[in-house]
Amino acid sequence: MKKKKVAVVGAGIVGASAAYLLSKESNIDLTIYDEGTGQGTSAAAGIISPWLSKRRNKEWYNMVKAGAAFYPGFLAEVMGSEPVPSSVYKRVGTLLFKQKDKQLEELLEIGLKRREDAPEIGELAILPPQKIKEMIPIYTKNKSALYASGGARVDGEKLVELLLSKAVRNGATLKRERITVERDGETYAIVSEDKTDTMDAVILAVAAWLPELLEPLGYDVDIRPQKGQLVEVNFDGYATEDWPVVMPEGEKDITPFENGTVVIGATHENEKGFDLKIEKSALTSMIKEASETFSHYFSTSSITSYRSGTRAYTSDFSPFMGEVPELPNVFAASGLGSTGLTAGPLVGKCLAELVLNKETPLPLEDYPIGQYVKKQD
Repeated sequence: MKKKKVAVVGAGIVGASAAYLLSKESNIDLTIYDEGTGQGTSAAAGIISPWLSKRRNKEWYNMVKAGAAFYPGFLAEVMGSEPVPSSVYKRVGTLLFKQKDKQLEELLEIGLKRREDAPEIGELAILPPQKIKEMIPIYTKNKSALYASGGARVDGEKLVELLLSKAVRNGATLKRERITVERDGETYAIVSEDKTDTMDAVILAVAAWLPELLEPLGYDVDIRPQKGQLVEVNFDGYATEDWPVVMPEGEKDITPFENGTVVIGATHENEKGFDLKIEKSALTSMIKEASETFSHYFSTSSITSYRSGTRAYTSDFSPFMGEVPELPNVFAASGLGSTGLTAGPLVGKCLAELVLNKETPLPLEDYPIGQYVKKQD
């Protein structure tokens, strides 16, 4: 039987997840294309804890809630009989701080209500400063926090590497190339510098670069890039692998990993386009904020590295996915913003199911692609 030739363009968390799932299908001939520049996955703080957000977009919340619940089973499938590496994903809990104790009480009430249909939230409790210090010894402030035991951390870069390696092992081809997409009758041409590949179906998981691929085909795409920068510090001598993720007021999260590594960020910088230049002034500002709000142990002397990447947002901050209007068998998703790591694997699953003509785990009508990707008049 002739295999269906499928291209996955973009190998961030969405594309890598879709590629892994499709690589398991015996009737799919899969090629993954990724230039590797500016992936938003590399500039995400790695937190899976969406349940306590007060954002009012119901469809967005349903996506991230389902995305968080999807992770354990998905990773168990990826690893088979092997354990999930704790360097990739681990449930460590999250600590959410607010300016006023009353706000913590309100969030606790929200969390308890949401836990009724999202038991993965786990234990919920407002912890006093001393209890927080027992969990994270470097904590030097005097504020309480709301604890959710089901929160997890994920290293996006390592997860993508894992998924791509599994996909290639399953028979997929990975090409590190910049490409364009052209329509060729009932099929599609993936054009690189020195070769053209013909495909029966295409997944576009290129985040903020979606306009670059679709505008030459006659589309207007409502997507804008946002720059995100992270700073990595090291606390030598501390066993950080079991520390919970810290979500202070604002967007400068503190995510502990293994071997004393702690990541702070990310920034949310509009009007920077696709600029990936590291701006140390913004990152030292994050260190200062972490010192003032969480621990005086944070200092510029503890910095070990910096990261920068590009996220994708729509004008109303809503994500979308589905078949591109008037382009049969071309599927796309974008607009996930800073929740790409949380929702990415599940969105990748949806795109893979679309290629396979199967029902998606999320209702596509809640994330209408036609509202953001429109054929030009």
